[in-house]
Formats: sequence, C-alpha cells, structure tokens
Amino acid sequence: MALQAASLLPHSISIRKNGKSNASLRETTFSGISTSNHPAGEFSNYLIRSKEFRRRELPLGAIRAQTATVDPAIDQTTTEGKKTARKGNVIITGASSGLGLATAKALAETGEWHVIMACRNFLKAERAAKSFGITKENYTVLHLDLASLDSVRQFVDNFHRLGRPLDVLVCNAAVYQPTAKEPSFTAEGFELSVGTNHLGHFLLARLLLDDMKQSDYQSKRLIIVGSITGNTNTLAGNVPPKANLGDLRGLAAGLAGLNSSSMIDGGEFDGAKAYKDSKVCNMLTMQEFHRRYHEETGIAFASLYPGCIATTGLFREHIPLFRLLFPPFQKYITKGYVSEEEAGKRLAQVASDPSLTKSGVYWSWNKNSASFENQLSKEASDAEKARRLWEISEKLVGLA
Repeated sequence: MALQAASLLPHSISIRKNGKSNASLRETTFSGISTSNHPAGEFSNYLIRSKEFRRRELPLGAIRAQTATVDPAIDQTTTEGKKTARKGNVIITGASSGLGLATAKALAETGEWHVIMACRNFLKAERAAKSFGITKENYTVLHLDLASLDSVRQFVDNFHRLGRPLDVLVCNAAVYQPTAKEPSFTAEGFELSVGTNHLGHFLLARLLLDDMKQSDYQSKRLIIVGSITGNTNTLAGNVPPKANLGDLRGLAAGLAGLNSSSMIDGGEFDGAKAYKDSKVCNMLTMQEFHRRYHEETGIAFASLYPGCIATTGLFREHIPLFRLLFPPFQKYITKGYVSEEEAGKRLAQVASDPSLTKSGVYWSWNKNSASFENQLSKEASDAEKARRLWEISEKLVGLA
C-alpha cells in the first residue's frame, strides 16, 4: 500500500516544451561565481580569464548561472614537491534539500571535505547550508540546472574557475512527477524525468571525468544515486508501473514526443514509470563507467539505495493526508523508514569511507544499518543494454 501510495506523488517541476523553465531559475549574476571574497589582484586575473567566456553568446532561452559562494584558498604543495594534506573536494547535485543537503552536512562537518553544492536555486542552497550549520569555509554554491545541457556546461566552466581539484562527484538530484498526465520537457526537448535524472547527470559526469582523472586524492569516486523502485527484483520494484527500457527506441528517437514517444521504451507517457526508467539508466550508467574507466583511472564508480526517506521534500506537493500518514506507515508497518539524516550519512559513507572503495557496486543497508553489496535486477545489470544506452546518450547530449 505504501509503495502504491508513493507512486502517486505529483511533480514538483514543470519545464515545458518551449524550453522555458520555472521561476526559481530567474536570479542571475555575473558568470555564476561571486568574487566578494577574492583579493583585487585575483579578481583582475579572473576577469582576464573570463573574457573569452563573456564573448560567447548564450542561445535564446539558455539558463544563466546564479551567484556562488567563493571557496577559500586551496592548500599548495611544499617546496620539496611533496603534497600537503588537503581537504577532499566533492560536488553534490541537488544539495539544497533532502538527501543531498544531509550528505553535504555529513561530509562538511568532518572538516575533511569541501562541498560544492550544485543547485538550481542559489538562495535556497545558501539558506539551507546556514540553517544546517555548515560553516562557510566548508562549502561553495554553484548554479546547476540539470534540465538544461547549456547549464550543465556552464556549471563545469564555473567549477573550473574555482581552481579546485575534483575528487568525488555525487549525482543525486532528481525530478519525480508520478501524477503528471502529460510530459514536461527539458530545455533541449527531452522528457523531463529522463532528461534531468539521466541525461543531465550523464553529461555532467562525462565533462568532469578528466578532472577526476587528474586528482591526486587517495580515493576518487563517482556515485550515482539509484532507487529500489527501478530494481524489479524487489517488492517495491514490482509495484506498477514497473521500470522497463525495452529496446530503447523512444530514447533513440529523442524522447521528444513529436511523431515518437517521450518514453524510453516507446510507450505511452507515464510519469511514475519515467522516473523509474531514469533510475535504471542511472544504475546502468554507473556500471558502464566502471567497465570503461575504472581500470584506467582508479576511480571507483558506485550506485546505492539509501532507504525509504518518507519525509523527503519529494512528497511536499502530495495531499496533506498522505504526508501525515506515510512516514508513520513506513516507520511502524513496513519498517523501511530512514531519516534524511541517516540516509545522508549512508551516502556520505559511499563517498568517503575507506571500506567502500569497491567499484561497480550497488550499495544497500540492512536493518542494522550495515552496508552490503546488493544485487541489481536483470535489466539494471544488462551489459549490452548499458553499452547501447551509453552510445545513444552520447549522441543526445552532443558528445558523439
């Protein structure tokens, strides 16, 4: 019952076919990076480096970046060439609320990590960081809208301007619109759930892969958050509509819904299924990254399901009665309830724990909160489908 109820959640984002995005993306500032904390000389250098970037014209309707907090100076190497101890640098998408924010806090409060909070709404992220007690020197906010590939590319440019290495990337943000009757679309015209959750993250991870390769950190990791709802070898994964990518014909046609389907399998639009399909894509993508790059780079690629976060903001637009009853139902009936704080600690564990460095793994936790390597469904572990998904996705985001 709880799983069926969860599948009725409404969408919280609506980006229409014309490519215009919602009001939370209207705040704009210079190149997405605040320079208030930089000394004058450094700012002048920044302006010089930015000339070429400013000369480029954004396409009509492209999403511009918002202000970002400037990070403190990075530790330099010693004169003897030996590297000094430094904080790890981690990018977390969707870090202004829910699982992403809880993970940011869990990592930042160790004092060993600097968190780049990649969020659509800068002001929301800043307020969230402050309210959660994350100290200023431990985080930077950069604007990122995964529903715009231009925004993804601009985020990568802005990250490079920070001059920080990248050690860990956490692809966490997601769109979920289970009650939508008609599809919404990204700026490029892809169905919103798959376009954001999969294609946006796919481009982001590909563009940042070289940064991670160059990192000298002791443990480099790329993590993509999965979901039990996309894993059909579980009870939750068998709640209709079940995830099914079919032969990827809809994805190959562009998910545009014009003389083709907006669904990956080419079927009729279903908001709940679109989300579940995107999670299968996330888990397949993680495995394909592992096959292609782990041996060469030493980067650990992993996915996870942190548990049922029944109080997450994902449910904020559901009916009040559901929001009232769902958390206690998960706590006392299904026993599957996990708080945002606990889920954040689990994701932070996958990002930083020395014992969780194995690559190609889908992590889960038992009732004693102990991590273990879980099994993916037949489709979510299909190597041939992962390869085809990768190749089609490269074309859709302009990498092939």
